Amino acid sequence: MKRLIAAIALSALAATPVMAKPAPIDVTRFHTAQTLPRLKGAAVIVETAPGGDQASLENGIWLAAVQKELTASGFGSATPGAADAVAEVRVDREVLKREKQRGPVSVGVGGSTGSYGGGVGLGVGINLGGAPKEYVVTRLSVRIRDRRTGEALWEGRAESREKAKAPEAAPTMAAPRLAHALFSGFPGTSGETITVK
Repeated sequence: MKRLIAAIALSALAATPVMAKPAPIDVTRFHTAQTLPRLKGAAVIVETAPGGDQASLENGIWLAAVQKELTASGFGSATPGAADAVAEVRVDREVLKREKQRGPVSVGVGGSTGSYGGGVGLGVGINLGGAPKEYVVTRLSVRIRDRRTGEALWEGRAESREKAKAPEAAPTMAAPRLAHALFSGFPGTSGETITVK
């Protein structure tokens, strides 16, 4: 009985939550040798991509995060009519649910015999995970286009997958993290996907 209690105690200890690190961010960028020179020092305005709500408070968080990173990357700012380029920002968020893989309690019994005696062991595993876990997948996409011609000069996307209850899943924390990862090492290698931790 003491062994059974000890096994249950160890299982509970192993299930004690540990402070989780923010999930890594996958980043992909696209550009051409012809478009890059037109980006250098360009004055850029930041807008919500077509179909988005420019006046949304949540979108404002993402627009501000992208504007900050553009400034840090050497872009200038301007009024809409005087800008060289427009950075269109799109954010997609999806909640995914991971189903439990097994029941809450599992029991294993094992026995052995031999010339030195026999023994029986009993193991109990308790799944303290509760309900299926929910994850938030957030994708930040930015397209910088020539304001006059509409030609795409640079495109990039950054994606993270956080537990729904993690602080990093909230837009106020996700926006600066994803924007910083997206513009890290701007303009980046075209077509290459990197992971930013």
